[in-house]
Amino acid sequence: MTTQPPPNTNPSRVIPLTCSGHTRPVVHLQFSPITDGTYYLISACKDGNPMLRDGPTGDWIGTFQGHKGAVWSAKLSKDASKAVTASADFTAKVWDTYTGDVLHSFVHGHIVRSADMSDDGTRIVSGGQEKKLRIYDLNKPEEPALEAEGHESTIKSVIWDGERNVVLSAGDDKEIRVWDIRNFSQVNTFKTEHAITSMELSADGKYITCTAGKTVYFLDASNYQPSKTIATAYDVSSVSLHPDHKRFVAGGSNDLWVRIYEFESGKELEVYKGHHGPIHTVSYSPDGEIYATGSEDGTIRLWQTTPGKSYGLWQNKASKDEKENDVNGLPAE
Repeated sequence: MTTQPPPNTNPSRVIPLTCSGHTRPVVHLQFSPITDGTYYLISACKDGNPMLRDGPTGDWIGTFQGHKGAVWSAKLSKDASKAVTASADFTAKVWDTYTGDVLHSFVHGHIVRSADMSDDGTRIVSGGQEKKLRIYDLNKPEEPALEAEGHESTIKSVIWDGERNVVLSAGDDKEIRVWDIRNFSQVNTFKTEHAITSMELSADGKYITCTAGKTVYFLDASNYQPSKTIATAYDVSSVSLHPDHKRFVAGGSNDLWVRIYEFESGKELEVYKGHHGPIHTVSYSPDGEIYATGSEDGTIRLWQTTPGKSYGLWQNKASKDEKENDVNGLPAE
């Protein structure tokens, strides 16, 4: 494990917010799109208890209780009214985020590693150790799922891309497969040199971000060809592209450092340490103001894109003093 800081570690003291509550490693994070003027953060954890938080502050809203095993994936619907989780208890569950109730529980034949929801929130796709994809219709939950096979190893990530009417799947067989939702047939593929550890769709749907071994791939979501490939010196566990496409954040599976890169050049810009264990998952907020990291140490940490800026629970000294003066009825200097 790396203990010495990389040579270009940013010397400024950056203090992330720590979100406690989980008791085991945090393995997946996702921010919702902005809805009704705010956004939310959902976390998947090996403790089996996915959590919903207020996005800008990280404040805990609720815990989804019902899984009987580790939860590997948790994602929110576009309007954040529903969540879908994938678990080692052989189920994928759909939840009401307002009440915390389970709306549907779909039993599988083995561990479910990833699940995602359609843009309109009426269907889900799941994948895992059965090497099989399934699509469930939430309006007809008692009907058998549509199934597709092709992967030769565990499926680690699935994405529902409603704009292009496709589902993407990736995993240990070093291949991203693209499936037409209408007939669930494979229509495209992209091969990597190593097992794929993570795959996400950028906020605007333009890029598929993918990590495999020490390499980060940014695929054009319209043709599944690499727009950019960036080699690193460590095993990359997860990446997230900033909404303005100028930078991305990466976490590693063997060290404690959070790294920020320039998207265009691939140059490492900033390096921070805050976790006490490897980083399994990273995600930028929809407004790009913060990013979240989830770790083996059981915590989620929220970091500012622009340290020192007043945002959420971060208040710079000037604005804090003004607020205190306002509270005391004193004019701000």
